[in-house]
Amino acid sequence: MTDYKFSPIGYVHSAYKEKFGIPRQPGLVNIPATIEIETAFSNDEAFRELETFSHIWVIFVFHGIEQGSNSKWKNMVRPPRLGGNKRVGVFASRSMFRPNPVGLSVVELESIERKKNKIIINIIGGDLLDQTPVLDIKPYIPYSDSVTSARAGYAVEQPEPKLKVSFSEQATSKITVAEDQYPMIKKIIEQILQLDPRPAYLADKNGNKKSEYAIKLYDYDLIWQVIKEEIIVTDLKKVK
Repeated sequence: MTDYKFSPIGYVHSAYKEKFGIPRQPGLVNIPATIEIETAFSNDEAFRELETFSHIWVIFVFHGIEQGSNSKWKNMVRPPRLGGNKRVGVFASRSMFRPNPVGLSVVELESIERKKNKIIINIIGGDLLDQTPVLDIKPYIPYSDSVTSARAGYAVEQPEPKLKVSFSEQATSKITVAEDQYPMIKKIIEQILQLDPRPAYLADKNGNKKSEYAIKLYDYDLIWQVIKEEIIVTDLKKVK
């Protein structure tokens, strides 16, 4: 067998500072992010005509995976889409725990700009952890990449928002301040939480019990509770 060695062409800068809370597929939350291209690859000619495409494929490395037994790939996994109750083959899933931890996401290309000696690609709708290494970028071509007759197995339809999201007075006040720097932060919070980012086994067992969770978003800790079928955002704490 031949081993292959790749060097990242760039790194993602996103609001997602940890895996918990990241949408399970791209395009579910309209959140902005950037791909900062390394200097060695920031040649304007290498990106010529890319802005004529509305979307791009991002090929990346799953990083930030915990070390230990849970980080080892297995033949069978439990997809969240099936409630964590059914096993499928790892190659019939998009699990990050795979023989080669490589991911693929299609995102909206907003713009391309140059800052000093680096090219910055502005994207929308990514499901990418902050500092994700990017191996390659390719244009999304609708006539070949969108297959109208395709079957989607157990992932037939886009997940619908599951829970109502409301905000406490304290959270509302802090979000208003945060909007000076992140104008879309309230809408982003709603989109993330409506999809219920909790692991399936927790979502099923909580029932009427009040449970508190936290997500690292931008430079904040987002604190929220689940009460029955409603999520209440209780605080937005600035990370020091």
